[in-house]
Amino acid sequence: MGKPTGFMEYQRRGNPAQAPQERVQHFDEFHPRLSREERRRQGARCMECGVPFCQSGSVLNGMVSGCPLHNLIPEWNDMILSGNWGHALSRLLKANSFPEFTGRVCPAPCENACICGIYGDPITVRDNELSIIEAAFGAGKLRPRRPPQWSGKKVCVVGSGPAGLAAADQLNRRGHMVTVIERAEHPGGLLMYGIPNMKLPKSVVRRRIDLMTEEGVTFVCGVDASEGAVAKRLLAEYDAVILDIMMPRVDGLTVLSRLRARGNRVPVLLLTARDGVSDRVKGLDSGADDYLVKPFALEELLARVRALLRRDAGRADNCYHLADLTVDCDARTARRGDVQITLSSKEFSILEYLIRNQGVVLSRDKIEQHIWNYDYAGGSNVVDVYIRYLR
Repeated sequence: MGKPTGFMEYQRRGNPAQAPQERVQHFDEFHPRLSREERRRQGARCMECGVPFCQSGSVLNGMVSGCPLHNLIPEWNDMILSGNWGHALSRLLKANSFPEFTGRVCPAPCENACICGIYGDPITVRDNELSIIEAAFGAGKLRPRRPPQWSGKKVCVVGSGPAGLAAADQLNRRGHMVTVIERAEHPGGLLMYGIPNMKLPKSVVRRRIDLMTEEGVTFVCGVDASEGAVAKRLLAEYDAVILDIMMPRVDGLTVLSRLRARGNRVPVLLLTARDGVSDRVKGLDSGADDYLVKPFALEELLARVRALLRRDAGRADNCYHLADLTVDCDARTARRGDVQITLSSKEFSILEYLIRNQGVVLSRDKIEQHIWNYDYAGGSNVVDVYIRYLR
């Protein structure tokens, strides 16, 4: 905790608002951001509670209390106070793919769960979040990072709303070739067509779409995946499909049932907001291989897609051999001769990356980017430590 008395010394101060006489002259955002020094004071107000309810994401009586994404709020508040904006960015992006969206339009249940708000004003969590990501964009820290190696797996994401974009972004970072299908003229879904500029400027959405495109995600617009011919082609060309239930004209369950009746067995993950038991049962009985409810944890999504891709019986052997070492990337196991090696998840990921790149010189920076992605701010010997473990 950077400043134990910060919540007593500083008052809550949100982003100011333009006067009504000014804001009626345009349709743009009207909340200019605070100075860097004032933002540090707002970060100092975080109490860093022993049990931070702000990031709990608990469901109480059908209502969400705390961040449903489980953002590491106390951690990046402390980084704001200390001025370590790079580390704040790495902790923010660990659980949230698009803070520039949530920092503008999220209803901030984290602030309602803030302990500091019981007897006073809660922390400005949403404004702090927005300041971190916009500072990173302004400083040019969010540059395109294409995966260092492609998996050879093709995944189709139907729909380019917030959940579809998050799924595409995370899968692309893991080296899968991702195509996003969108019925509208422009990608973004609700972000582009359902939220006015004064809350979420279209330039902010386009900025993220452009970044994802440069990183390797393919967007195909003007295509209705509910049409029979299109859906059939999608399921024939991809190793896995991520599909929403609520689609225009024909719902996703109907499309899925028709295709399963024709014998198409490509793995399909239903990614939907419908969370009832009856909805899950109906989705799985319609032919889905898996069912994930929004909002979802990014790591859970990735694990479920990995499981789907392993189900392809016709895939090539995904084992690598070096002397007496055998690494099975599908089963995530490693053996020396007949002896199985016990590895943590991170250790195996590093070993897999190294053996997939036999004969290639890999710098610490490349290993950090591939294994930790944005989750690691650099500046320590963590790579050396894990390499020592493997040896």
